Amino acid sequence: MRAWRAALLTSMWIAGGLPHAWAGAQVEEPLADSVRSALSAAVGRGEPPKLVFADDVQRRQCERWSVAQEDRLIKRKPEQLVRMEFLNTVCYEAKRAGLEPSLVLGLIQVESGFRKYAISPVGARGYMQIMPFWARTIGNGDPASLFHMQTNIRFGCVILRHYLDREKGNLFYALGRYNGSRGRAEYPNMVTAAARGWRQLDGLVGTRVADARSGAGVNTIAWSGR
Repeated sequence: MRAWRAALLTSMWIAGGLPHAWAGAQVEEPLADSVRSALSAAVGRGEPPKLVFADDVQRRQCERWSVAQEDRLIKRKPEQLVRMEFLNTVCYEAKRAGLEPSLVLGLIQVESGFRKYAISPVGARGYMQIMPFWARTIGNGDPASLFHMQTNIRFGCVILRHYLDREKGNLFYALGRYNGSRGRAEYPNMVTAAARGWRQLDGLVGTRVADARSGAGVNTIAWSGR
């Protein structure tokens, strides 16, 4: 039944039937000074610089991945340059944080429906629905910066990576932390179902998505920190 519900909700998103964002219950937890410093260094204090890939291989991988995905985003992002910039940024920031790009797309799909200026009822912002306390805790203190595309995606990827590390690679529980619903299956089911849909179109090898029913699955790419 849970898997059926997740599939139904995903199909509703495709049809435009999910009107608002999901995030908002994410809990502000105390961070050790070393963790806060590492997260602050990972997100940076200003707008991220232009995409600087580790090498030409990674750049070409992201370009091929973006081309493979773009047709599904035409209705949401009709301008090709905007669409490709968004997809390249997702791929870059996902790889930078050691995440699978299709997982990040699935999370964005569920969280905001690819709406740059989405705001949840409790103020979570942007594509990856970042709570304003993160800007204060590890960012530049300005919640408005969370509407900047790359900044928002960088925060989301760094935060999910942080939760994966806390959960020792268990994606089911990490996604629950991201949504503030740790231990409940509905949200991880939705994100992993969406990620599977995007993964069918790409050929990149990355993290294995957790089985939301069992909590299985371990992140398999080391965080490069680049």
